[in-house]
Amino acid sequence: MKLEETIIILPKSKIKAGDGKKEGKYLLYRSSNKIDTYYDEYIIDTEAIIVGTGGNPSIHYNIGKCAYTTQCLAITSKGTLKNKYIYYYLLSQLDRIQNMFRGMTIKQLDKKEFFNLDIPIIEVDIQDKIIENLDIITNNIQSKKQQVKKLEQLVKSQFVEMFGTPFLNEKNWKYGIIKDLVKEVKYGTSKPANGGKYKYLRMNNITYDGKLDLREIKYIDIEESDKEKYSTKNGDILFNRTNSKELVGKTCVFDIEEEMIIAGFIIRVRINEFANPYFISEYMNTVYLKEKLRNMCKDASGQSNINAKELENIKIYIPPITLQNQFSEIVKQIDKQKFEIEKSLKETQELYESLMDEYFKGEKRWN
Repeated sequence: MKLEETIIILPKSKIKAGDGKKEGKYLLYRSSNKIDTYYDEYIIDTEAIIVGTGGNPSIHYNIGKCAYTTQCLAITSKGTLKNKYIYYYLLSQLDRIQNMFRGMTIKQLDKKEFFNLDIPIIEVDIQDKIIENLDIITNNIQSKKQQVKKLEQLVKSQFVEMFGTPFLNEKNWKYGIIKDLVKEVKYGTSKPANGGKYKYLRMNNITYDGKLDLREIKYIDIEESDKEKYSTKNGDILFNRTNSKELVGKTCVFDIEEEMIIAGFIIRVRINEFANPYFISEYMNTVYLKEKLRNMCKDASGQSNINAKELENIKIYIPPITLQNQFSEIVKQIDKQKFEIEKSLKETQELYESLMDEYFKGEKRWN
């Protein structure tokens, strides 16, 4: 059947996205995958699917009282199909739904095309089995994501416990500047990534929370005489010097043995015997330093920038190296746990995607 034959369209909203609050009585769904806003009045009190219609597709399942903005479409089943089944079906069609968004500025969902989606009609007991299986895997995925988030928070809380808050220096350690703790500060190469022998680290390979992300990597060839100048070593600190104001200053430790080449928007920092790279990286990634970096930024052509000299002159307290090393070992142990959970998470997500394909894009055999 067509989707429109299986659903009822619920009341339209008059609430704008900007009307949402950080706290309130009821969840406020927006045209976003994030659910982080609230409203003090509700629109519906029922089981429903909330579809974002502006920008990019988002699909949420709701039971009970909630509100949603003008950029959302709220639907519920007529009864032939279960709401949770329709919800999972729509999630399986996200790529198709993405292509239904039209417009020059903020794209809008073509609702006529959306309602014309073909949805498989199957027996209730099979719907229940599909829902049960996908619920189990979805809950497993959410649990693993929460575990990863808690481990990330553990590193930050451990830093504060051991070193206190940057700039307050509750421990009364000696103050210095970054320059006091480094042997070398070096810009990356401005040569474009046109393919080649070496992996090429760019600013998007450093995450906002200070990790090395190699999922999207480009390659480059470079003269042998320049290789040492622009290549990485295990223990280097990588600093993203140019980006939007919110993202400039992303810092991570290059903690693998493989040799790579750094791009021009990255500064490579090599430390001396008074510092541990994990301490400096975590120091640079605290909310206090991020705010300082945003205030330091110079804007040029829509990009913000911090140069090597400015980086070297950032104020930093200098705890005993033994304590820094102790923190480093804690971080490494937490990262090992995080790696194992993320590996399991990836496998679980692959299973989820495989089942979605079987249930909604192919033929599932039921014994």
